Amino acid sequence: MAVFTPVDEADARSLLQRFSLGELRSLRGISSGIENTNYFLSTTTGEYVLTLFERLTHAQLPFYIDLMSHLAEHQVPVPHPQATHDGARITELHGKPSAIVTRLPGQCQMQPGAVHNALVGGTLARMHLAGQDFAVNQPNLLGVEWWAKTAPVVAPHLPADAADMLRDEVAAQVAAAATDAQRALPSGPAHCDLFRDNVLFAGTPDAPELGGFIDFYFAGCDTWLFDVAVCINDWSIDHATGEIRADLADAFLTAYAAERPFTDAERAAWPLMLRAAALRFWMSRLFDFYLPRPAQTLTPHDPTHFERVLRLRRAHTPLVLP
Repeated sequence: MAVFTPVDEADARSLLQRFSLGELRSLRGISSGIENTNYFLSTTTGEYVLTLFERLTHAQLPFYIDLMSHLAEHQVPVPHPQATHDGARITELHGKPSAIVTRLPGQCQMQPGAVHNALVGGTLARMHLAGQDFAVNQPNLLGVEWWAKTAPVVAPHLPADAADMLRDEVAAQVAAAATDAQRALPSGPAHCDLFRDNVLFAGTPDAPELGGFIDFYFAGCDTWLFDVAVCINDWSIDHATGEIRADLADAFLTAYAAERPFTDAERAAWPLMLRAAALRFWMSRLFDFYLPRPAQTLTPHDPTHFERVLRLRRAHTPLVLP
């Protein structure tokens, strides 16, 4: 959500003429993130987020925009894309595809406890179930095929032992993805990037309420277990060490399973899926760190964090699915 493409108030006023969202009150860039240009957009009718898409093409966007609309209409707390006067939810600004979505209440919780894990786990399961009848099928664009293609690009930047681990893990994941067992895992639309900075909490510190899930622009159709593993590797760990905290993971997984019970096949696949989730973000952070794009406000994430997490998951999986 870095600011790659500048947008001023005159641009925003011109864009708003295509919508029935009132008059502009304020516009403020959002500096966090690494993929799209985002602005908080306040109007006389409400609070919104304006996104200009820097990576995704106009042809790819309907999956993400329509998925958010589908989930919002099924009472899942996600940003609701707004339509122009002629019904389009995707428009254009400065030559980039763009969209305006509702701004959800709350703030991110960067030090989540068990209650936050439980709220996210239960809502993620409901999101997965709500997406079952979503008609559009688009794969996770940063899934196993991207890993196989990108590993040779980032490996030369690594020390020999890390490069060897990267190649070994990619080979293991490619082999697993080709098996009938993994192909048969429950799957469908998945967020694929549901980190702590992509969930908002309202309420009070003592009684938090889930404000919603944001930033669906890495979403894709994948195994739901991958989505769960991504969350556990961020929500339920000691961030200084990367070790999974049993109390947080149990809260997340128990709440998820109460909405959608895990299958025996998912239990068998769980250790490798935790590794897959760590690999995906190690590789994307390596790519962003060594091959960055210019941006006005861009701070790449530290890739060594997920290298450490992957080493831990390869050595030991300290929990089982309920």
